[in-house]
Amino acid sequence: MTLEEEIKAVEDEISRTKYNKATEGHIGRLKAKVAHLKELVQKRASSKSAGEGFAVRKSGDASVVLVGFPSVGKSTLLNCLTNAESQVAAYEFTTLDVVPGTMKYKGATIQILDVPGLVKGAASGRGRGREVISIVRNADMAVILLDVFQIDHYDVLLQELNDAGIRINSRPPDVTIRKRPRGGITISSTVGLELEEDTIKSIFNEYRLHNADVVIRQPLNIDQLIDAILGNRKYMPALVAINKIDLADEYLLKKCREKFPDALLVSADRNINIEELKKALFENLGFIRIYLKPQGKPADMDEPLIVREGSTIGNICDRLHRDFRNRFRYAQVWGLSAKHEGQRAGIEHVLYDNDILTIVLRK
Repeated sequence: MTLEEEIKAVEDEISRTKYNKATEGHIGRLKAKVAHLKELVQKRASSKSAGEGFAVRKSGDASVVLVGFPSVGKSTLLNCLTNAESQVAAYEFTTLDVVPGTMKYKGATIQILDVPGLVKGAASGRGRGREVISIVRNADMAVILLDVFQIDHYDVLLQELNDAGIRINSRPPDVTIRKRPRGGITISSTVGLELEEDTIKSIFNEYRLHNADVVIRQPLNIDQLIDAILGNRKYMPALVAINKIDLADEYLLKKCREKFPDALLVSADRNINIEELKKALFENLGFIRIYLKPQGKPADMDEPLIVREGSTIGNICDRLHRDFRNRFRYAQVWGLSAKHEGQRAGIEHVLYDNDILTIVLRK
């Protein structure tokens, strides 16, 4: 039996098993087994495609990847958003490599990546899926682009990303696992547990983790527990954009709005709602503005440094010069992140939007 056949057999057993407290542990072990088998499939696909991956250097303030089936208009959309020239044609698989472009918006420089279309089975390596998935994992955000006539492709795309360990618009489970040499599995929780302790322990046993302290700080299901154990999931924000709306009638557009109320309806070919998409990308990337102030001089309030929310002073040092972190003495901060104006701060200090920053270096 191949790995794929084994996965199918276990998934069929899960679907046949009615979920209740009596079967929870059994389903948990089965789901853990499926996740483990899928990891093996991905490793096999990665080894087969060794040396054939796409090489893309990240640039700008953030990177966004366009994800969709072949021929949904990713290349046309890239050309609308950026100055790139991605080949466009009315047949599938036009893009055979990664095409980067640069979008300038409100002072931010955003790298947009057009990748080959994903197809069913991409997470297992079909259609150069592993190479495309690797680009998605390295991006800061995804735009899931759908054809207005094939919006059901969303479920397939989401499943492929999920199978590849990419979690869209969700946060890592708040679970801490500390392995230890003996003593079994001890479980502490700050919230009411939805899972039975025996179920949690059985899932740990499936991964041969027999001794650990586990602290759970949120209600979680079986899949989230498995993600916490594996610890290799990619959590990223994503927008849904539905393309080719210029070709659809009102009935079809209403159907799109009902299924995807937060989606942006666009036409890359007719340049419809492209500015709205740019604005949504900027806002969802969580940019903040930091104003730099040289020692003894006024701050430059005309050209802020655009960085991601949650950035530290150390991140700013890395952005400005490769030696700044090593030469760092202290910083002064004015703004919402400071307890008082001109507060002295260390390299791990987290900055807020519109903060003013002075970095003092060793000579």
